[in-house]
Amino acid sequence: MNKFMVTTAIDYVNGAPHIGHAFEKILTDVLFRHFKQRCDKTFFLTGTDEHGIKIQKTAATMGIEPKQLCDENSQKFKDAWALLDINYDKFIRTTDEQHKKIVQEIFEKLLKKGDIYKHKYEGLYCSGCESFLSPKDLDENGCCPIHGKKPELVSEENYFFKLTKYKDAIIKYIKENPDFIMPSFRANEVLNQLENIEDISVSRAKSNVNWGIEVKSDPEQVIYVWIDALSNYITALNYNPNGESGENFKTFWPANFQIIGKDILKFHSIYWIAILMALEVELPKTIYAHGWITIDKNKMSKSTGNVISPKTVMDAFELSEPDAFRYFMCVSAPSGKDGNYSDEDFKERVNADLANNMGNLLNRSLNMLCKYFDGNILEEHICENILTASSMNAIAKVKAHFDKVEISEAASEIINIVDEANKFINDNAPWTLAKEGKMRECGEVLYSIFDLMCKVAILIYPYCPNIAANMAQQLKIDINMKLDELKPKMIKAGKLIEKSEIQPVFLRLDSEFAVKK
Repeated sequence: MNKFMVTTAIDYVNGAPHIGHAFEKILTDVLFRHFKQRCDKTFFLTGTDEHGIKIQKTAATMGIEPKQLCDENSQKFKDAWALLDINYDKFIRTTDEQHKKIVQEIFEKLLKKGDIYKHKYEGLYCSGCESFLSPKDLDENGCCPIHGKKPELVSEENYFFKLTKYKDAIIKYIKENPDFIMPSFRANEVLNQLENIEDISVSRAKSNVNWGIEVKSDPEQVIYVWIDALSNYITALNYNPNGESGENFKTFWPANFQIIGKDILKFHSIYWIAILMALEVELPKTIYAHGWITIDKNKMSKSTGNVISPKTVMDAFELSEPDAFRYFMCVSAPSGKDGNYSDEDFKERVNADLANNMGNLLNRSLNMLCKYFDGNILEEHICENILTASSMNAIAKVKAHFDKVEISEAASEIINIVDEANKFINDNAPWTLAKEGKMRECGEVLYSIFDLMCKVAILIYPYCPNIAANMAQQLKIDINMKLDELKPKMIKAGKLIEKSEIQPVFLRLDSEFAVKK
């Protein structure tokens, strides 16, 4: 693989970030960090969606200009991602001047091509979805099934995109490319949605919505949602619809993965794909739809007051680094399924995996090395055994899982070899070997643990960059090494560590911390 690009959905700035937003960004960051370990040219794009009627109305209610609201809330997302060590390359805002100019040119190109046309329309509009809905899309109470509100009847003359023109091509592409939509069980869902698609509105009359990008050839209309928001993935790379695009577009597009929530899969796997087809731009390789995060088994809702932010969790457990939260978010849900957050589950899982299993294994092994060998690895200790094979096999398994965005499953592979190493050290009891004077055998057991933990540190790094860096420092390896550089017998003979250098890589979350608010 010579290049890798991943994108997230851009977050709507009508409110502050919560752990649902964080779930997607952490998954994407872990995916990105893993693929940085496999190739040299990488690009991670995220950002905020800042136009539309909700922003306009919220700003008016607050007595401020829409741009001020966007500036304030976009910064909240940036601050949240900094707190969680989200390592993106570009943060795009749809109010960026470059984005607006390119979107206008995209619109004009599609208009000139005949894929956009003007049409008077009356329909049911859900402001939450930023979309017109048909009666069959509503629940038994006539409400939007996602937002639980009745859509309003809207009548105006708008521009429409010929989505139906690309229906057959999209169906054909999905059927011929089984990795295009992940997890694979989502593909049939999209194919079913394609059966009844209609052309979509891509503008609103400025008299009704003025917070948006003007249509260049018709200033009484603003470009709405789909061509604006979805195009961020290529405007951020300086795509040029009328000439030569920028170097980032040439290098990184098509994206390897576009990570989104399952509730917006339709817009990305149908609307976005049709727009790209109309522009004659190559399609992304994979669109991956993750599930939702519930709180104590209940869906997050402002009305029930159970919306929590990542900072709330970190403050409650007095975490100075986000690794534990990042790890839990990644293992809380199988690939593509919903996950759940609770304080008790969080505490139990990270204590078990990060403190008791991984952290304690390294800590006690290093202490035994200092006790029995003054922190030295001797030539006679260097060996290969069952742990060598397990750790090397785990690298291949982890890579295979990441190829399918199975991030929770990849983490399980890492913890599995840590569990195996814990069993190995207990079965072979180096403390007993030392007591019996079998120092070579004692050293071999400890060496086997350290060699495996080198692989664990690199593999766990995308999830827990700070913990992994601490492990790597104590094992004297480079945390930035590529996966292809991981070999048996990585630790050489010589001084590995002084007693004073040993430190726990992760402290247990004790019960009194868990109840602190």
